[in-house]
Amino acid sequence: MSPGGITHLDYTVILCSHLEETRAFYTGIMGFAVAEDRPNWVSFRLGATLLTLRPRGTWSVCDDGPLPPGTAAVQLAFRVPLDAIDAWHNTLVERGVPILRPPTDLPHWRHRTLFFRDPEDNILELYAEY
Repeated sequence: MSPGGITHLDYTVILCSHLEETRAFYTGIMGFAVAEDRPNWVSFRLGATLLTLRPRGTWSVCDDGPLPPGTAAVQLAFRVPLDAIDAWHNTLVERGVPILRPPTDLPHWRHRTLFFRDPEDNILELYAEY
């Protein structure tokens, strides 16, 4: 049985082997505004949540260990309006971002989705409910 008390996910940390490239991706490609910018910690505010980048490796509280190349550590899903899915697809293709799966309707979930990767090989999903 859980002791309870967990009601929100406040922030997510992406462990980076290529911090500057990943920072540039989230600011330049995704258009996220930087909320906090330190040499080893970059945060973006998305609604009530922070998405944070930090270098991969030994950290003051833990050692995150090796990650085989090409392996996703996380899948992040960002909800957008329905008409934004195809616009995002066009923008990502124009900016040279490899697409894992182009806009696709998933009737079971009532979602229209688009999948691609960030520079850390994490899977990013943009989805809209319909």
